[in-house]
Amino acid sequence: MLADNEINRVLAVTAHPDDVDFGAAGSVALFVDRGVEVTYLVVTDGDAGGNDRALDNTGMAELRRVEQTAAAKAVGVTDLRFLGYPDGRVETTLDLRRDIARVIRQVRPDLVITHHPDRNYQFVAPSHPDHRAVGGAALDAVYPDARNPYAFPELLKDEGLEAWTVREVWLTGGMSPNHWVDVTDVIERKLAALQSHVSQVAHVEGFTEFVKSRFASWAERAGFPEGHYAEGFQVVPTA
Repeated sequence: MLADNEINRVLAVTAHPDDVDFGAAGSVALFVDRGVEVTYLVVTDGDAGGNDRALDNTGMAELRRVEQTAAAKAVGVTDLRFLGYPDGRVETTLDLRRDIARVIRQVRPDLVITHHPDRNYQFVAPSHPDHRAVGGAALDAVYPDARNPYAFPELLKDEGLEAWTVREVWLTGGMSPNHWVDVTDVIERKLAALQSHVSQVAHVEGFTEFVKSRFASWAERAGFPEGHYAEGFQVVPTA
């Protein structure tokens, strides 16, 4: 794994607004506190989510961008980028790979955080089709697309974006996490980020207790002391 001092820039690539907050907001807060530059790339605007269907898809998309911006602020992230793909219809296409590779070459991250591309048979929520599609496309963008100067040559020829090698990927939502981050000290900031997604969570009774229970169980699985909270990732070395 990369040492802490080898991680200076992080790119989180997710399918929907709120995905990064469920999976990694605590870890992101810790990165930001260490001075790491963190960028969020959200593939869809989440226009098919939420309970209040008084809003049309455009209205929901606008609302969810606002919510994600507030959530990012809660953990200190100010660089957010949205690709605007249709929620619920994401596929691992060449266009999506190119769009993610473009941002990788722009941001030049040491670490990418994204969804696990495989279905989770132990807990179904991380296995939304958009999650799996984005995770697969992001991994393809990391290797080989972003590092290969001959892949998507228009990125170099037309946009001046030189090839870039991401050294490590952390996958969220998989069945076999092998790296745990103790987020106890920033759990309230993670909760603040999640609660910024009012359209998604305001109706959930006992949401705070649910979140704390879930991440406390992950801390127990990681072997952390009682009263701690953890986020889990599967680490993929790429360099």
